[in-house]
This record gives sequence, structure tokens and C-alpha cells, in this order.
Amino acid sequence: MQPLKYLSAYSEQMQQQVQQLIAQDKLGDVLKKRYPSAHDIRTDKALYQYVQDLRNEHLRNAAPIDKVAFDSKIHVINHALGLHTSISRVQGGKLKAKHEIRVATMFKEVPLEFLRMIAVHELAHVKEKQHDKAFYKLCTYMEPNYHQYEFDLRLYLTQLDLSGTKLW
Repeated sequence: MQPLKYLSAYSEQMQQQVQQLIAQDKLGDVLKKRYPSAHDIRTDKALYQYVQDLRNEHLRNAAPIDKVAFDSKIHVINHALGLHTSISRVQGGKLKAKHEIRVATMFKEVPLEFLRMIAVHELAHVKEKQHDKAFYKLCTYMEPNYHQYEFDLRLYLTQLDLSGTKLW
């Protein structure tokens, strides 16, 4: 039984269930049944609009997002699926902050739920910097199924790691 690096924080019982699916070669089938197709957001412009719509719906009073893009330099290996950066610049006598969100390119070809989970996660960082209780409360406010999507994404990363082939 190999260790499941993306699921190490989950209970032993949960990991055993996933190990059974792997042993039966059914993990990919379970994911494909739950999420039959990939989204059609393929460009940075479409991603920007998608994230702006989420922001406008849930975080109207938050700082504006200046840039949203897919980034091929972000890799799961570095334990990052997306990044939120805030760049401060002096403009005249004021300090201005620019907020940017970058999403790993691998999210161009996944179900919309996975992209939404990453977008919600990075948007939550605009208000909450740390991964604490308030952060996850904000994530679940923006996406009630946030934790399920995160778990399923971890299952997909496990499947991808083991098989090397994309499901969508």
C-alpha cells in the first residue's frame, strides 16, 4: 500500500477507501461519473471574467482584482494550484495595491467545479491571508461544496499521479 501524498491529512479510513478504489482501478471511473465533462474556460480573458463574476457576486466590497491568468509555471509539485499576489506600489503620495490571481494551466482541462474551487480559494485570500477558520468559512460561503470539490480534486491529483493520464 503506497502513501497517498495528496490525501495524507485525511483519516486512515478515508485513505483505505481510496486505496481500494485504486486497487480495483476504479478511481478514474468514480471521478468521471461524478464530473462527466470539462469546462470551456480556456483563455485568460474568459478566466478573468469568470473570477470577476464570482468576486462581484460574493465579495463586492473587496479590493479589485487587476489580473487573472492561467500560469504554466505553477505546478502541483510545488504544492501550489493557484497563487494570489498583492503588489504594492507608490503612486504619488499614496500606496496602491494590485491584486493578481494565477491559476495552474492544468485547470484549463478539468470540470468547472475544480476551477471554481481554486478561484474561490484565491479570491478568499483577498480578504483573508492565512488558511485559518475565517478563511475556510469565507470559502464555504462563496462555494458551499468547497470541501467536497477540494477532496475530489485531491482524488484527481492522486489519479493523475498514479496513471499519468488526464481524465478530461
